[in-house]
Amino acid sequence: MSIAFIGLGIMGSPMAANLVNAGYDVTGYDVTQDRVDRLVDQGGHAARSVAEAVKGADTVITMLPDSPQVEQVAPTIVDHGGPDLLYIDMSTIRPDTSRWIAGQGIRSLDAPVSGGEKGAVDGTLSIMVGGDPQDFERALPLLKVVGKTIVHVGPSGAGQTVKAANQLVVGGIYGLVAEAIVLLEASGVDPGKGLDVLAGGLAGSRILELKRRSMVAREFAPGFRIDLHHKDMGIALAAAREAGVALPLTGQVAQLVAAARAQGHGALDHSALLKVIERLNA
Repeated sequence: MSIAFIGLGIMGSPMAANLVNAGYDVTGYDVTQDRVDRLVDQGGHAARSVAEAVKGADTVITMLPDSPQVEQVAPTIVDHGGPDLLYIDMSTIRPDTSRWIAGQGIRSLDAPVSGGEKGAVDGTLSIMVGGDPQDFERALPLLKVVGKTIVHVGPSGAGQTVKAANQLVVGGIYGLVAEAIVLLEASGVDPGKGLDVLAGGLAGSRILELKRRSMVAREFAPGFRIDLHHKDMGIALAAAREAGVALPLTGQVAQLVAAARAQGHGALDHSALLKVIERLNA
């Protein structure tokens, strides 16, 4: 199977490399040439445009920053793809954009991921998939290369709705872990030891498992940037409005993420919410 992979950033680059290592014929395109060169070094092929990458491909995967970028490349994919092309968008975008793609006369799945850069490197991402069940079955072998937990959650757009729910939960946990660190330190308790205990009890989470030590050490190298989480919280709030439900905690977390961005932390990891909580207590 030949795959065109569009978007070779923090997440897309290791995902494409894993597909190459699994024996797939992968042609990559990105607006940053160094990223394309890296894929070639790993055994993939280079394309000079989206159209060139898509031509002759059995499957197209996009991993792009936001809805506008997906909306920009989708018409090219439709125009240059073959009649049996499967388009898998693994970006995190608005559910209505995924439904729009599905209405363009192309077989498509929305398959956003969770697990961060480490999950992308290790091939252990969680993938929530919306679209036709037959298209999901066709995509499943390659999705198993990049992910560990892969669930078909409903029709087109459903994957993005589940991802919005994921991001509001992740943001909330980061905020609460940040508050726990501030409380422990202000009370004279070793935050590392305190979070070790929390990680082993009912409060345990993947975030505590992976990020508690780096948060205590104030190490915020991006695995997933505040800028992107800010975008995702906007998607979550928009989905809530569309569904007609009130999500008050989500709204508060969205404001904390927006504050982190306004304070100049947009390029840092989303665990940098700790900086916002510290500033509130300065």
